[in-house]
This record gives sequence, C-alpha cells and structure tokens, in this order.
Amino acid sequence: MEVRIEPSWKKRLEAEFEKDYFGQLTDFVKQEYSQYTVYPPGKLIFNAFNLCPFDEVKVVMIGQDPYHGPGQAHGLCFSVNDGIAFPPSLNNIFKEIKDDLGKEIPATGNLTRWAQQGVLLLNATLTVRGELANGSANKAGSHQGKGWEEFTDAAIRALAQEKENIVFILWGSYAQRKGAFIDRNRHLVLTSAHPSPLSAYKGFFGNHHFSHTNAYLKQHGKIEIDW
Repeated sequence: MEVRIEPSWKKRLEAEFEKDYFGQLTDFVKQEYSQYTVYPPGKLIFNAFNLCPFDEVKVVMIGQDPYHGPGQAHGLCFSVNDGIAFPPSLNNIFKEIKDDLGKEIPATGNLTRWAQQGVLLLNATLTVRGELANGSANKAGSHQGKGWEEFTDAAIRALAQEKENIVFILWGSYAQRKGAFIDRNRHLVLTSAHPSPLSAYKGFFGNHHFSHTNAYLKQHGKIEIDW
C-alpha cells in the first residue's frame, strides 16, 4: 500500500502498511472522512512523522487522541494550531515549563517548533471523529481500537530497538502502558501523572521533566530542546 509519509519513517514502517490490520484501518478512516468531520485534516495525519524524521528523534512524547474540537488538531499530540486557545492540558504543560525552566508561557500552542528540534509528538490514535457543530457529540476515543495503536506501537518499538539514549515522556497510565516495553537501560523513561486538570496536581506539576530531558540530552552529547 502506498502511504505518504516521511521517507526514513516509511523505510521503518513499510512492513506495517502491508499487514491486514492496516488495510482495514485505511478503509475505516477513509469511510469516516467521507461521512463525518474527522480531525486532523487528512494531509496532517502523519504530521508528527513528517516533521520529525526517524534519525532526528531525540525525545518521544506520547498522547492518546487528537483534539476533536474545530481547528485544534494538526497531527501533533498536545499541540494546537496558531490562534487556538490552549486546551487545559497544554496550559498545564506550559505552566510546568515556566516553573521548571523559567520560560514565559508562549503566545501560541503550536508545538511544531518542538517537532523540528527532534521531539516526536505522537498520539497513540492518529485520527478522531469531531464534534457536531452544536458541540453535542463529544467523540473522544471514537477511532480507538481500529488499528492505529498497533501502528504507533510499531513506530515506538522501532525507535526503542534501533536507537539509543532517547527520552520517552509518558504522562498518565495510558502512555505508561504503551511504553512499558521500552528498555530503561538504553533510554531515559520519564513518567508522571497526566497534565489534565483532573490529575495535574497528583504528580505532574513539579515533575521537572523538561529540565531532566535536557540534562540527559546534554549528558549524551545532544543539543538540548528549546522548550
């Protein structure tokens, strides 16, 4: 199957594209886009991969679903397009960065600047059905269990097995389960509560993951991330 994705990722993931689950997933996603509003826009489904080639990955941040509100999702976990109000989790991420590193909260929630520095901002599920215009149809999780999780597991596994000294940032139990197989002797795995308002005060705030990440990168001769 021909999939438009950044060449270094295509090389690692092409075996997935030929598997039965991926064919079924593709059929499902195409049908959803034809019938409903689905996020992100189709051309941005693989945005995380396209902005952060395999050989440039230094940090992996794992989210769950794309945002399902109008104009928010653009293929990077936790990130929103320019001009879009910060969702609560992203707002808490910026608060922790300020407390940890002293950096002021930015004007935009667009995290493309992180991706271009080697941060793979990967949602476990790469698409989601959007809300209806009146906001009555909250469809978070609507594309879970259709095959995306197997695909993103393959991407994480390729990084964990082929590379060394990556920082994996796993916030919340979902991300931690997804990253359970990562070899802690080869990589730095940082875990804490999720930045959601429901859990941020239960261990996310004060986790210092951004300074810990940069210290580890510096220790291993890599350029630190400008968060």
